[in-house]
Amino acid sequence: MKIIIAGAGEVGTYLAKMLSNGLNDITLIDREEENLRLIEASVDLLTVCSSATSITTLKNVNIKKADLFISVMESETTNIVASSLAKKLGVKKTIARVDNIEYTTAENKKYLHSLGLDAIIYPEILASEEIVNLLRQTGTTKTFDFSGGRLSLNVIKLDEKAPIINKTLIEAVKLDSTFNYRAVAITRNSETIIPHGNDTFMINDLVYVITNQSGVEKMMKYAGKKTMAIKNVMILGGSRIGINTSKLLGSTMNVKLLEKNKEKCIQIADKLPNTLVINADGKNIDVLIDEGLKNMDAFVAVTGDTETNILSCLLAKQYGVKRTIAEIENMDYVALASRIGIDTIIDKKHIAASNIFSFTMEAKVSALQCLPGTDAEVMEFVVADKAKITKKPLKEINFPKGAIIGGVIRGRSSFIATGDCHIRAEDKVVIFTLPQAIDKVVDFFK
Repeated sequence: MKIIIAGAGEVGTYLAKMLSNGLNDITLIDREEENLRLIEASVDLLTVCSSATSITTLKNVNIKKADLFISVMESETTNIVASSLAKKLGVKKTIARVDNIEYTTAENKKYLHSLGLDAIIYPEILASEEIVNLLRQTGTTKTFDFSGGRLSLNVIKLDEKAPIINKTLIEAVKLDSTFNYRAVAITRNSETIIPHGNDTFMINDLVYVITNQSGVEKMMKYAGKKTMAIKNVMILGGSRIGINTSKLLGSTMNVKLLEKNKEKCIQIADKLPNTLVINADGKNIDVLIDEGLKNMDAFVAVTGDTETNILSCLLAKQYGVKRTIAEIENMDYVALASRIGIDTIIDKKHIAASNIFSFTMEAKVSALQCLPGTDAEVMEFVVADKAKITKKPLKEINFPKGAIIGGVIRGRSSFIATGDCHIRAEDKVVIFTLPQAIDKVVDFFK
C-alpha cells in the first residue's frame, strides 16, 4: 500500500513506524528537516521536506498513485486543506486530524466529505471516551470494547490477592468450568508473550483477557479484583480532554475540574453546567486536599504536562484515591507510571494512531487498538466470504505463531473461540497479535 503522511510530529512519526513493515511504501512530508532526520535514522521510508499544502509537492510524491493520505499536522485548517487537495489530485482515501468538536457530528461530516475528507480523527475525543470507559469499568487497568461490549479486552495487573498467582494457564482454567473468558497475553518486565498451558501467572503481570459479557464477573474474581463504584471524580486540567471528559460524564458522577487559569475557568464553567469548575493550581497538594481530594473515588490528570500528571496522580494515590488516570505525552513514561502505582495512562497520540492504523488493513477491520507499553495490537476482523479462516475448524488452520484468536461475535451473540470452532462469513473475530504476525493474520481474513 502506498501511504503518504503529512506531519512528522509525534502522531505522524508513530504512525510511520507502525506502518513501515516492508509491505507499505511510506512517504513522510514535513516542513522541518530536523523532524525528518530523526525518523530517517530508524525507519525505512521516503522523507520530503516541504509543505503538504503545496500542489507541486503533492504531485512530486505521486499522490495520484497513493492509496491513503494521512494529514496529522498541528493545524486543523492545514490538515483539511492538504487532505482536500490530495483528494482532488487523485489519492484514493484521506484522513485528517481535527480539533473542532463540531466536525464530529454526522451532519457536519457530510460537509467535510464534500471537500474530499473520507475520515477525521479527533484525538482528544477518543481519549475522553477511553477515560469515561475506564471510570465505568474500575477493576481493570484498561478496557477495550468490541461490537458494543459483546466482547471486551481487559488489561489487569495481578497482585498477591489474585487466586491465579503462581498457577499455570492449565491450572487456572480448571478453577472455572465455564468458558466465557481467555487470557490471550501477558506483559512481564516489558516483554509481551502469548501464554501457553505451562506458562505461570506471577505478581505484577499485566494480563490481557478477552471476555464476553457473561465472563466479566468470574474474570474479576480470579484476578482478585473488585468493581468499585465511582461517584466522585476530580479532573486536573481544563484541557480539551478534561472538558470533553466532563461533558461525557454529564450528571452521572459528581465532577470537580481544577484549572489554574482564571479566564479559562470562566469559559469552561459556561460550557459545563454539571461540573464544579475551580480556579486552583493542582500542583499544590494543600489545594488538592482543600478541594476534597481525600473524598474522591477517581483522579484524572490531563494538564498537558506529563510530569505534573504523573506526580499529581501519585499524590492522589497516597491520599487514598481508588482510581488514578494520567495523560502522558511520552511513551517512555508508561513503565514508570505502572511501577509507581498509577492505575492507567492515556496517550492521545497513541489512541489516534490506533484508529488511523485500521484504515491501512487489506482485510476488513472494524476495530483496532494498539496497546500502550507493548508492541502488540488487538483487532476485530469482519470475516469475508470464502476467507481462508472459514475453510476448517480453528484447530486445523495453522494460525500464525505470535497471534491468538480470542473471541467471536456472531449476530447478537458472542463466545470465546475454541479449537472446534468453525468461523463463518460475516462473523466478527477478535485477534490479539504481535507485530511479526500481523501480515499473516490479515491473509486469513481477506
